Amino acid sequence: MTTATPRAPARHFHPLRIALYAVLVLAALFYLTPIYVLLITGFKSSTEAQNIFNMWVPPDVISFRAFQTAWFGAADTVGLQQGFWNSVQLVVPATLISSMIGSVNGYILAKWKFRGADLLFPLILFGMFIPYQSILIPLVQTYRIFEQFTGIKLFSTILGLIVVHCIYGIPITTLIFRNYYASIPTEMIEASRIDGANIFTIYRYILFPLSVPAFVVVLIWQFTSIWNDFLFGISLANDPRVYPITLSLNNIAGSFHVPWNIQMAAALLTAVPPLLVYIFLGRYFMRGLMAGSLKG
Repeated sequence: MTTATPRAPARHFHPLRIALYAVLVLAALFYLTPIYVLLITGFKSSTEAQNIFNMWVPPDVISFRAFQTAWFGAADTVGLQQGFWNSVQLVVPATLISSMIGSVNGYILAKWKFRGADLLFPLILFGMFIPYQSILIPLVQTYRIFEQFTGIKLFSTILGLIVVHCIYGIPITTLIFRNYYASIPTEMIEASRIDGANIFTIYRYILFPLSVPAFVVVLIWQFTSIWNDFLFGISLANDPRVYPITLSLNNIAGSFHVPWNIQMAAALLTAVPPLLVYIFLGRYFMRGLMAGSLKG
C-alpha cells in the first residue's frame, strides 16, 4: 500500500510582484552597464577599442593583452603593479590602526564617560566635515617641519599616507564604534567591575569579542575609502615609487592617444580588491550598521 505524497501548493504571482521584479531587473541591468563596457572593452584589441561606435559590441576575439599591459606596463605605459603593492602597504595598516583607535575611542566615550566627554565627542565628529582640500597646504608644511625636528620623513612616503588616513579615519570609526558599544547593556560592564575587571580587561575580554559586526563595517568603510583615495595620494606622494594605485591608474591615460582597452582593463583591475571585500564581507555590512543604529 502506497501513501500519496502531498502536492505542493501552486504558486500564483501577483501582477504587481511581476512588475516589481521587472523594474528591479531593469534597474540592475542599468547599473551593471558600466561593468559590461569595462569588461568587453578590456578584452578588445587596441584597434577594435578605438571604434567608439561599437563600444556595446562584444570583441571579435577575446584578448588578455590589455590586462597584461595594464598590470606589467609597456614601453610607453607604466603598469599598475608597483601602485598595487604600494596601496596594499598603505591600506592594510591604515585600516587596522584607524579601526583600533576608533574602537578604543568608542569604548571610552560610550562606557567610561568622563567630564567633558559630551563635548569631546562632537569635536571628534567635526573632523568628518573638514574638506580635504582645506588642510593640504598646512599638512605638507607640518610634515616638513616634523621631518626637520625628528628626521622622520613623512612627505612623499607611504608612512605619511598611512598617518593622514589614520587621522582622517578616526571620526567615522569613533562614531560607528561609539554607537555600537552604546547598544551593549551597561549592566554587563557593571557586573564585570563587581567581579574585579578593570577598564582594560573589560575591553579585552568582553567588548572586543562582541565587536565583530562593528569591525566589519569599519574595515569595509576604511578599506574602500583609502583604496579609492586620489587627493591625498597626488598631494603627499610626490614620488612615483610611492604612488598608490589610483595615481598609477590616472597615469595610464595618454596625453594624445587614449588606449581605451588598457584603461578599461586597468580600471577593472583597480576595482577588484574592494569588490572582493564587499563580496566576502558585504553580508555583515548592513547587519553591523543596524546593530549600532538604535542608540546614539
